[in-house]
Amino acid sequence: MSTARASAPPVGPPTAAPAPPAPTAASPAAPVTGPLPVGRIPVVDVSPVAEEGRFPAKAVVGEPVPVRATVIREGHDALGATAVLLRPDGSVHSWRRMVDVAPGLDRYEARLVPDAEGEWSFRVEGWSDPYGTWAHDAAIKVEAGVDVELMLTEGTLVLERAARRTGDDAMAPHDARTLLAAVDALRDTSRPPSERLAAGLAPAVREALDRTPLRDLVTASRAYPLVVHRRLALTGAWYEMFPRSHGATYDEATQTWTSGTLRTAANQLPRIAAMGFDVVYLTPIHPIGHAHRKGRNNALTAMPGDPGSPYAIGSQDGGHDAIEPTLGTFDDFDAFVARARSLGMEVALDVALQASPDHPWVREHPEWFTTRADGTIAYAENPPKKYQDIYPLNFDNDPEGIYAEIRRVLQVWIDHGVTAFRVDNPHTKPLSFWQRLLADVAADHPEVIFLSEAFTRPAMMLTLAKVGFHQSYTYFTWRNTKAELEEYLARVGGEEGAWMRPSFWPTTHDILPPYLQHGGAAAWAVRAVLAATGSPTWGVYSGYELVEDVPRPGVEEQIDNEKYEFRPRDWARAEHLGIALLIGRLNEIRRAHPALQQLRNVRVHPTSDDALVAFSRHLEAHESPTGRPDTVVTIVNIDPFGVREGVVRLDLGAFGLPADRPAVARDVLSQETYAWSEEVYVRLDPQVRVAHVAYLEHPGEAR
Repeated sequence: MSTARASAPPVGPPTAAPAPPAPTAASPAAPVTGPLPVGRIPVVDVSPVAEEGRFPAKAVVGEPVPVRATVIREGHDALGATAVLLRPDGSVHSWRRMVDVAPGLDRYEARLVPDAEGEWSFRVEGWSDPYGTWAHDAAIKVEAGVDVELMLTEGTLVLERAARRTGDDAMAPHDARTLLAAVDALRDTSRPPSERLAAGLAPAVREALDRTPLRDLVTASRAYPLVVHRRLALTGAWYEMFPRSHGATYDEATQTWTSGTLRTAANQLPRIAAMGFDVVYLTPIHPIGHAHRKGRNNALTAMPGDPGSPYAIGSQDGGHDAIEPTLGTFDDFDAFVARARSLGMEVALDVALQASPDHPWVREHPEWFTTRADGTIAYAENPPKKYQDIYPLNFDNDPEGIYAEIRRVLQVWIDHGVTAFRVDNPHTKPLSFWQRLLADVAADHPEVIFLSEAFTRPAMMLTLAKVGFHQSYTYFTWRNTKAELEEYLARVGGEEGAWMRPSFWPTTHDILPPYLQHGGAAAWAVRAVLAATGSPTWGVYSGYELVEDVPRPGVEEQIDNEKYEFRPRDWARAEHLGIALLIGRLNEIRRAHPALQQLRNVRVHPTSDDALVAFSRHLEAHESPTGRPDTVVTIVNIDPFGVREGVVRLDLGAFGLPADRPAVARDVLSQETYAWSEEVYVRLDPQVRVAHVAYLEHPGEAR
């Protein structure tokens, strides 16, 4: 009866990443057509890979990218696997030995960290492990007294060969000396065989060979593409605002409104920056049409003075490349951008590719729209909803003309300092259009980020991400129960995260979910904690600080919706409610802890109560920009009405913490300190606190 042989267990990843031993030639990142030979040590099912590299996987500078592959071989000899990161020029940047993460299933994993933007690639190399084979056989035979001297002699040959390698495959001098000392011990016949064998199997020997393995029969996969963006593509806090509401005034005597302007809106930027936001996102600021203008609360008929929906873009004052005159001029916009930048924030602009009946496009390019049988232009519909103030573009009519115009419009705003676009309903436009447009913008302006507002079917959301959108809105807004949240956190932080970077928004200007309609301020605090720690990118719609929880009857939308009217606010009320303070603290915590700036490092932890949700984010020291490990555990009571208590089960060993003694847990929300073992009792009263957000100290560290 034969016995299956496992590969030698790796001691752990090296602290530095030397050039890989005997690297194979760099393969092109572009997909290769036709079948490939399986190779001597087959490497299959490499990830993250979509359709053999048709859609590149994504990362940002400094993000650890999980690379996985199935690596197999015939017989029982040991094997190993290496993940190799290739720079845009095809040269080797770094490598890591892969760890068997599914024993018995031959699934290996390592994490690679790119350090610059660009079009990178990666590959996986499988190889025969002569040291692992010898170590396995020698441990069995020497103990059994079988071929003792032969096994010890074979060990000397393997270790000596490993130690005396030259060129790119050479070991560091101190590692070579470690192996040669083991060779001397293996040859020392004055010592018992067990001691001689122990010298060849010593941890120091294994560690040296883990840093620079002895690799035979190296077999490389093809190289797969990895596009690396700047950090804001993955990590950031967004604040949405309607500029016209900020500074708007009402004259009781004349019963007329005066719109806020870009200049008055800029007065709010210090307040927004004080809450720690990275991006200020403006809804459309273009001229608004008059034909079929909507009134308050989406009324079909506007009253005199109603400003209309900013998504009904275009009037006699211009279209997508113009500014609504009541908001100001391009000089005012430039001043807004400059003020935001001086406060450490970037400006994002809504892109809504549609037109009011008054848009210049309708007059100059009627062929860009759909003409019905009666000769009228079709307005937008989502039966039974009708949007008579909006004409959708027909991308099958003059696609080149439409493409050229939209690319020109985007350039106008990029030239005025916009570095991010939130795209309205991208799933209603052709994917081929987005793939071309986003690639074109990226070629000229790789710093520009596109956020997809696609509340649609999962396949469409994911494919929009694959064709180039940097971030996406998500179903988080409607995930409320413990089971829903646990499943969703695991999904968005899993393999899909190689393409679709989730942006968590508790509400938007279109959506007020029932949980927030009925849960009071505690519910708004719960969703803020979940969004800010559950995803590296999150956002709030202006007014979140004021717990604006009254819906328009019959719909999941705020009453007196800002889309259809001016909505000035009393920001002094936010201090009493405490949500602004919580948001500011959450953003401060996110900036202080690099683990919270990652996506694919989430771990969900079991709890004994159906309203307690627990998850963590952990970053190893060699992956962290601080050079220290970082572990943050979030525990939330999702019941906004009642006290919940129970046990949370942690795996301290998975964080690199001793499992035999409590860890020091510092709640960075309350500044309290606890001793947490692998079973943690918690009690959360939503009227006092809705969550623990705790940093776990590692040995030798004090904060």
